[in-house]
Amino acid sequence: MTIAYFDCFAGISGDMTLGALIDAGADRNLLDATIEALRLGDEVSVEVRHEQRGHAGGKRVVVQTHDRIERTLPDLRAAIAAAEIPDEVKRPALSALERLGRAEARLHDRPESKLHLHELGGADTLLDLVGAFWLLHNLGVVQVYASPLPAPSGRAGQMPLPAPASMRVLEGTGAKFQATDETRELVTPTGAAILAVAAKFSRPGMSLQSIGYGIGAREVPGNALAVWIGDEVLTQTGVTMIETNIDDMAPNLIAALCEDLMTMGALDVSVLPAVMKKGRPGHVLAVMATSDTVALLTDHLLRHSTTLGVRLIDADRVIAQRRMIEVKTEFGVARAKVKEIGGKAIDVAPEYEDCRRLARESGRDLSVVMRAVTTAARKELGLD
Repeated sequence: MTIAYFDCFAGISGDMTLGALIDAGADRNLLDATIEALRLGDEVSVEVRHEQRGHAGGKRVVVQTHDRIERTLPDLRAAIAAAEIPDEVKRPALSALERLGRAEARLHDRPESKLHLHELGGADTLLDLVGAFWLLHNLGVVQVYASPLPAPSGRAGQMPLPAPASMRVLEGTGAKFQATDETRELVTPTGAAILAVAAKFSRPGMSLQSIGYGIGAREVPGNALAVWIGDEVLTQTGVTMIETNIDDMAPNLIAALCEDLMTMGALDVSVLPAVMKKGRPGHVLAVMATSDTVALLTDHLLRHSTTLGVRLIDADRVIAQRRMIEVKTEFGVARAKVKEIGGKAIDVAPEYEDCRRLARESGRDLSVVMRAVTTAARKELGLD
């Protein structure tokens, strides 16, 4: 599944979003198609060019409006609804517009039907919203994720920071914020609306395919938005690491303990050598457990080892998809584990116990059998 991760280290705006998506590989001609579909040709022109902001170089999208037409929120909504654009673009664009409208209506204490373009931005807002979702659709993005958003404090002129309109748009979305020393608006209402509709505010596991930088208007170093495009790598949450230090237990008893923990449902057990207090040699025993086995495994560890206590650490793990296949070799049939990312096989590993059995039966060295199984599996999957 293709995903996008918005790294908003310098904030986000509508034009920065357009630039980042185009720089990441989306079709620039879709901006012209957006203008045509929304019938904005007499009001809007757009230019895409490469610019630098310090060490960050990427696409700068300049949207110019002229002969501006005053539109109420219902007018803006009707323009999107009437546009000949994919439904996968129209739905989120309308939803983002609704969020903008509700936020502006609350801030200005005016009914949505009387909100005009000077609150919502008019034609340029239409281009930003529809263009952003159309470019995401063009890249095949199924899910958007976003980093924490920079939150300046103080005021920019008479406006408090963070900008009230952007905060209203993001209300209830689970957006995360981190403090910054900046003294200017970094998250515009349009940029906030795009994230409010499309994004989960977390960092995903992903296999990176491309990255784009959308350059902001202010000519200061680092004023850019990064968008990462790639395939999602499954993240399993709720994993707990059970750890303990042991310096007074025989190694053969530790080995038996590890086997027992795996039999009882541990996802993984590892033992690392360590130097304990007073220079004594010992071991760090680590057990990876799901939430439903933590209590059982912890109890067993406390009862059947010499430890007096354990550490419980919550963690996420990122795992590649995997599946088993059977292959035929000159030594017999054996299984191989296939590692996949984004539904595509990228590596294989022979199943040890199967190879061990074939080695005993054939009288050949285990390494020879494992190479044969690996070669057969890679050939079947087209990896060679």
